[in-house]
Amino acid sequence: MKLQRFWAIVKKEFIQIKRDKASFGIAIGMPIMMMLLFGYAVATQLEDISTVVLDQSNTAESRELIRSFQNTLYFKIQGNVNNLEDMEQKINSGKVHAGIIIPPNYSEKLLSRERPKVQLIIDGSDPTTAKTAFSSGVMAGEKSGMKTMAGLSEKLSQNINTGGVEVSTKVLYNPSLRNQNFTIPGLVGLIMQNITVLLTAFALVRERERGTIEQLIVTPIKSHELILGKLLPYVLIGFLDFIFSLALGLIWFQVPIAGSLGLLLFLGAGFVVCALAIGILISTVSKTQLQAMQLSVLIILPSVLLSGFVFPREAMPKFIQYLGYALPLTYFLNILRGIVTKGVGMEYLLNDVSLLFVLGLVLLIISMIRFKKKLD
Repeated sequence: MKLQRFWAIVKKEFIQIKRDKASFGIAIGMPIMMMLLFGYAVATQLEDISTVVLDQSNTAESRELIRSFQNTLYFKIQGNVNNLEDMEQKINSGKVHAGIIIPPNYSEKLLSRERPKVQLIIDGSDPTTAKTAFSSGVMAGEKSGMKTMAGLSEKLSQNINTGGVEVSTKVLYNPSLRNQNFTIPGLVGLIMQNITVLLTAFALVRERERGTIEQLIVTPIKSHELILGKLLPYVLIGFLDFIFSLALGLIWFQVPIAGSLGLLLFLGAGFVVCALAIGILISTVSKTQLQAMQLSVLIILPSVLLSGFVFPREAMPKFIQYLGYALPLTYFLNILRGIVTKGVGMEYLLNDVSLLFVLGLVLLIISMIRFKKKLD
């Protein structure tokens, strides 16, 4: 082997890398972005579980109990509700993940040296959040009761010990806290996104590399007709994959669909279009299939973290949560878990559905505009 020929090839490769600025930029920027995202988004310690309170006692002792829950740093009190129906509605809509019910006779029982009962309602659709709320809620009740009794003992110069407050828990939607009931619906959404993005990311790039894009340009076909025409076959493939994934989760993993199957299929078709729009947008931006693959990975990997598929979004810093709002998967996971695990209807999912469809429409429009510029 001659070193002269060898170094000539090395020099030539460096020149090609330098000219391919897009790939070079991704190679440099991706490790930095991934380290920052993984460093902030991978949070196993959950804090600030959104919580509402039904305080039927409304006394100094009940307020002390609420402060005990807050002081654990695991509960973030979002406010009070007037009745149990309001509490369940907020939990159904996903606005809060826990509720504390303090009985009317809480203060009287505590001051009469009895052990009062407080109920903690937990959203069990996310086992990680539910288990954290369960353990920290019991601990908060014990500490609050012991603190009140210590103060009362000091006033009466007697040793009073009732063992704290008894916190009974009620887990909604997933009483057994079975992990599959949380992960399988999320996995369906993640698989659907990854498949559809990868399928369409190469659609226009393949035409460009094969040289057939010029033949399409000289035809009377409009840019939006070409985009939608390329999209439709993949919509059908993606929708069939969605049905197959649901059936596999239902039959093999025995994850029941608690809500409306028809509504789930309709919204699933909408998500398929959104995910395909991402792939088409990548295809209009990329010049080669390598670039398309790199950009697809740049979308797929952060989606696993930022959408709430693995880690609760509430445990992430605010600016990381805001990045997740730009991903259609974030909204679709809420829809999937809402219908499959909670069994809720459209009235509780309206916000996520609206944002999902608006985001999909925006992505499609941007794709058409970018491809029209290519034609010019």
